[in-house]
Amino acid sequence: MEQIERDFYARDAEDQQAFLTQTWCNECMEADLGMKEPREYEVDGVIYIEGQCVKCSAPVFTEIADEDTDGDWDDEA
Repeated sequence: MEQIERDFYARDAEDQQAFLTQTWCNECMEADLGMKEPREYEVDGVIYIEGQCVKCSAPVFTEIADEDTDGDWDDEA
C-alpha cells in the first residue's frame, strides 16, 4: 500500500478552490469549514487530498471519485 505523491497545485485554480472549501470535518461535525496545507497522493489507484481543518486543525480527507465509474454500483442490474 504505497503512497504515490501527486501535485495538488497542478490542478486548475477552480478545482483547487472546490477541494479546499467543500470539506467535511469529523471533529467539528460540520461541512465546508475549509482545508489548509493540502497534500495529494494516490494509494491503490485511488486519489486522496489530505489537509487540516481550518477551524480545528484535525485531519481532513477527500477521496476523489473516478469520473468513469462515479455513480456506477456493482449491484445495479
